[in-house]
Amino acid sequence: MNAIEIKNLTKSFGEKQALKGLNMTVPVGAIYGFIGENGSGKSTTEKIICGLIHPSGGEVKLFGKPHTDADIRAKVGVLIEAPGCFPNCTVWNNLMLQAANLSIENPKEAVKNVLKTVRMEGAAGNKYKNCSLGMKQRIGIAMALLGEPTLLVLDEPINGLDADGMRIMREVLVDVTQNHGCTVVVSSHVLGELEKVATHYGIVRGGVMIKEMTAEQLEASCRTYVALQAKDMQRTRELLGKKYARVEEDEKGYLRVYDGVKPETVVAYLYENGVIVNEIQTAKIGLEEYYIDLMKEKGGK
Repeated sequence: MNAIEIKNLTKSFGEKQALKGLNMTVPVGAIYGFIGENGSGKSTTEKIICGLIHPSGGEVKLFGKPHTDADIRAKVGVLIEAPGCFPNCTVWNNLMLQAANLSIENPKEAVKNVLKTVRMEGAAGNKYKNCSLGMKQRIGIAMALLGEPTLLVLDEPINGLDADGMRIMREVLVDVTQNHGCTVVVSSHVLGELEKVATHYGIVRGGVMIKEMTAEQLEASCRTYVALQAKDMQRTRELLGKKYARVEEDEKGYLRVYDGVKPETVVAYLYENGVIVNEIQTAKIGLEEYYIDLMKEKGGK
């Protein structure tokens, strides 16, 4: 059984069609990285899944049942945009209010457990308005976890976080799937961080799902390349450009050759043409570069 099955989902806001027959499949137990440029339909899809807006057409099933089913609705935890907290209340009191709203039995124990899950036990007495961005994001996840949901939908939970905040967020996402039985759908523009935790990916563009894959399929699809530096980089690039179809300079100043060649072949070719290579290595593109390449293939910028 899949946690989410979406078929031919459409949504229009007046004359603007945000979703144009989107299909989506999220297996139970997955951390599903939902990727797309601004305006691609990610948030609209997530809001429909959570029942915050109604679709114009198509079918949405959660755990094999319609997403409007009341029992299914109770199994969904949500953090879209910002958590709805009272700024002058403490973290503890905000969570207790949410527990009361959900009619949770033994609310103190439930709040204690979710604070532990999101690594916030020591900040329970802090006023919400005094919490950092990373802490507020984790408070939002804690609120979404109250009621022990089996599906967690998170919209941009790691954007804007510092390195330590992103590390903690990764730990939390892995924890809720492995130890709390949650399936997680998480959207983010920080693809390098998403790549560290996601087990599945869905890439959406223009309101249509253009690619779904597992982390293993992404790994198999990512092209290898040879990266090098030489004394005369301009001449090196000219020589490589004559022999290989795709040569690019990366942000660190290395020249990359993407034709699947062996490093020793590249070194020998350059040496024969009077260029000495100072440094060379092989590597593989990551999720961010794969996404950029895919967007180019689909006619993006």
